[in-house]
Amino acid sequence: MSDDLTDAQAAALPEGYSLLNWSRGFGRQIGPLYEQRAGPGEATLGFRVEEHHTNGLGNCHGGMLMSFADMAWGRIISLRKSYSWVTVRLNCDFLSGAQLGDFVEGAGELLIEQDLVFTVRGRIWAGGRTLMTGTGVFKALAPRAPRPGEIAYREKA
Repeated sequence: MSDDLTDAQAAALPEGYSLLNWSRGFGRQIGPLYEQRAGPGEATLGFRVEEHHTNGLGNCHGGMLMSFADMAWGRIISLRKSYSWVTVRLNCDFLSGAQLGDFVEGAGELLIEQDLVFTVRGRIWAGGRTLMTGTGVFKALAPRAPRPGEIAYREKA
């Protein structure tokens, strides 16, 4: 029933976004999360700031932004390589805040790949405001079958 939804939950999603089906684990706890596909191996993640994402000041909690950055920036490895991965390092610079109801977006750019260690540069934004920039280092664990929109990893000859 629509009476049960908060204003943030009832707000329309930006065009091209669909629910990201992370139905277990941490992604489920901090969601809902959304994805917009730009083509094979490319995507932007997003979430609308809801009450459970906020800090005591009513802004999006920095821990939520860092968790989201980890997922949004590391996602490029899944999309481009079809590998499971873990985070080695995440460096974040907070530049602005997000408020209740804002739609926050994020994406990463693959900079370096060496010995299945990936360095990614990322950005998190809401509307025209950059909220966070940074870099992540991610370690690929194991190849897996590509999921829709992902590019299969090819071993070097």
